[in-house]
Amino acid sequence: MNLLKLLFGTKNQRDIKRLMPLVRKINALEEQYQQLSEEELKQKTPEFKARLAKGETLDDILPEAYAVVKNACRRLLNTTCMVCGHELTWNMLPFDVQLIGGIVLHQGKIAEMQTGEGKTLVATFPLYLNALSGEAAHLVTVNDYLARRDAQFMGHLFTYLGLTVGCIQNTMSPAERRTQYACDITYGTNSEFGFDYLRDNGMASDPSQVVQRGHAFAIFDEVDSI
Repeated sequence: MNLLKLLFGTKNQRDIKRLMPLVRKINALEEQYQQLSEEELKQKTPEFKARLAKGETLDDILPEAYAVVKNACRRLLNTTCMVCGHELTWNMLPFDVQLIGGIVLHQGKIAEMQTGEGKTLVATFPLYLNALSGEAAHLVTVNDYLARRDAQFMGHLFTYLGLTVGCIQNTMSPAERRTQYACDITYGTNSEFGFDYLRDNGMASDPSQVVQRGHAFAIFDEVDSI
């Protein structure tokens, strides 16, 4: 077994090797996008939506979409936004390992990353890509504070690219929840998403009382805890 691993590598190493051509393509595209004006970069979002409507798939546009997100991260460097009452500076530019994590999450697999490796940023890539379909994209985390913090900080990136970001909090009314779920991307906790699903499907007597708008794509942060 050790000899086989030495000759062919572990499954993890083989998977990463298989993904590296895609990572190189993303990086090459991102380098090209550095020549675009800010408006030209932002126009990529409606362009992607139009191409999907004409029959292209999310996998078809993944390299370009991920390159747009990376380039947006570059352009936002040193800009500030308010997060949970504090002004924070955007200082995140993704590394190749984060691109790999983003690809893996889009494929419906688990990306195991250590604290400090940028899991929050990794999730922005598949969230942006899947939100382009027009269907709900959810980020499920472990508590209200993390949901609010990440929605506001990562929202700095998403709104720059023309997407709307919502966040479900425990104290929200049904009307407020409906507004947050109507956004392109919605952050919240497993308990809030779960109870809203149960209420929609067990207690709502009329479609107008339903708050969620469908279930197409979700990323679970801290999946071992959830």
